[in-house]
Amino acid sequence: MLFDLRARGRRRTVQVVYVGLALLFLVGFVGFGVGVGGGGGGLIEGIFGGKEGSSGAGYGKQIAAAEARTHKHPNEAAAWGALVEARFHEAGNSEFYDEETQKFTDKGKELLVKIVADWNRYVALKPSAPTLAITYDMIKAFGEEGLNQPTQLEAVLQLVIPTKPANATLYSYLAKAAYQAKDVSTGDLASQKAVGLAPPTERKRVKEYLAALKKNPSGNPSNETFTGTTNGKVYTAKVNSEGKGTVLKTSPAPSTTTTKK
Repeated sequence: MLFDLRARGRRRTVQVVYVGLALLFLVGFVGFGVGVGGGGGGLIEGIFGGKEGSSGAGYGKQIAAAEARTHKHPNEAAAWGALVEARFHEAGNSEFYDEETQKFTDKGKELLVKIVADWNRYVALKPSAPTLAITYDMIKAFGEEGLNQPTQLEAVLQLVIPTKPANATLYSYLAKAAYQAKDVSTGDLASQKAVGLAPPTERKRVKEYLAALKKNPSGNPSNETFTGTTNGKVYTAKVNSEGKGTVLKTSPAPSTTTTKK
């Protein structure tokens, strides 16, 4: 796929407590309670919007109807897309997804394999543009909380990034997936875009982080301490060997107000 990710321009704005451009630190600061759990599920919710009504209860009829539609119209991309979404709603059931760990269970991963098969049929029919809901589903399916398939995750991000306003967060997430997939050239291009789109005061920090991520694609800088500013506060945090963080200190950010003479 061509690396042509120029973009023009759902429920909450992502909250961050990472270093500098905090969303870059996709290391699962679960201990912070900011909804950036395993695989970046909270991050993606912040970018693409949360999905309403994701409980798995009562989706049997929708799945049956979607399956019937694919049998009747096997060459209709929308039919396969509807099946992906219906199955993913089912995956919201606690039998398939553990809310405490923010990861899919073994049974959930078995269901994800079925969803991926439906997704592949959907993509093969070359829809004009994957719907936001389906893309969100597949980012979670291929992410670390699901099947942990960075190559497929990279491909989904390549599809969706052109549909969103360009920002450092998306390109950083793509860089992470690309490096994990050993696609260094795409990772480098995504990193360059991320640095260029980052706020000027954060570019050095972003560049250093992405360089470290390239060397260590797992993204778990264990036992390192970071300091960053967000929402008017300065956070100092330490990351453990599992990539989880603990806030060591929180203080008000320095005032940037200037006095007119």
